[in-house]
Amino acid sequence: MGVSIEQVLDDLVAETRVLLDLVADLDDAGIATPTPAVGWTVRDQLTHLAYFDETATQAAVDPAAFRVAADALVAGGMDFPDRVAAEHATLPAADVRAWLARTRREFVTVFRGLDAKARLPWYGPDMSALSSVTARLMETWAHGQDVADALGRDREPTDRLRHIAHLGVQTTAFSFTLNGKPVPAEPIRVELTSASGAEWTWGPPEAADRVAGAALDFCLVVTQRRHRDDTALAVTGPVATEWLSVAQTFAGSPGTGRAPTSHAGGPS
Repeated sequence: MGVSIEQVLDDLVAETRVLLDLVADLDDAGIATPTPAVGWTVRDQLTHLAYFDETATQAAVDPAAFRVAADALVAGGMDFPDRVAAEHATLPAADVRAWLARTRREFVTVFRGLDAKARLPWYGPDMSALSSVTARLMETWAHGQDVADALGRDREPTDRLRHIAHLGVQTTAFSFTLNGKPVPAEPIRVELTSASGAEWTWGPPEAADRVAGAALDFCLVVTQRRHRDDTALAVTGPVATEWLSVAQTFAGSPGTGRAPTSHAGGPS
């Protein structure tokens, strides 16, 4: 893909601005609005981002302390995102916004000083600093989609989606393994059209299994914000079909996804 960590950080800052603008006027009642992620409010979506911004920054500046805290959190069960949300379920709207804005600034400042290839601990396998920034961008966009849906707002798709689409392709094997399925040997061709009209492709042109369509639709599916049937993606071949049924860009347990013709589904 050939992008620099600085480019992804700049796009993260831009995506953060979109999200904070969405929630800028919410009062304490508004921030408690339920989102399509079952059991999660707008507040929960935002505190999730703020909390894991803090831990991602800690992973960069004090990896030993991060590992101790992360191991303790995971030891309590893989429902730890729900437990984090519950711990902050009474924060006032202004405090939630301030927390996210602060933790995001700190994350960006720290990561601008890192080598993109630096290895950092996380809740699963270690990842590079560049991958960590890309993951924060993906999470911001995906959780922002739940917030936008909850508030009945539309967001204009941008070419920042390329980072998320790339992550969606890169996590193909992970998605199969996470769901207890063998990783297929057959390649998959992905052909996407961005909002600006750019064409993005992955995989060999001659592959029999294929996914084609709008980048927005693809990103909604691989982040499990929409069921494939609620998009206009063209999917050819059994491997590609099975992939989109389990595709998952985020770490943790297998996501429950979203039912067709509905945005409802578990948080991730």
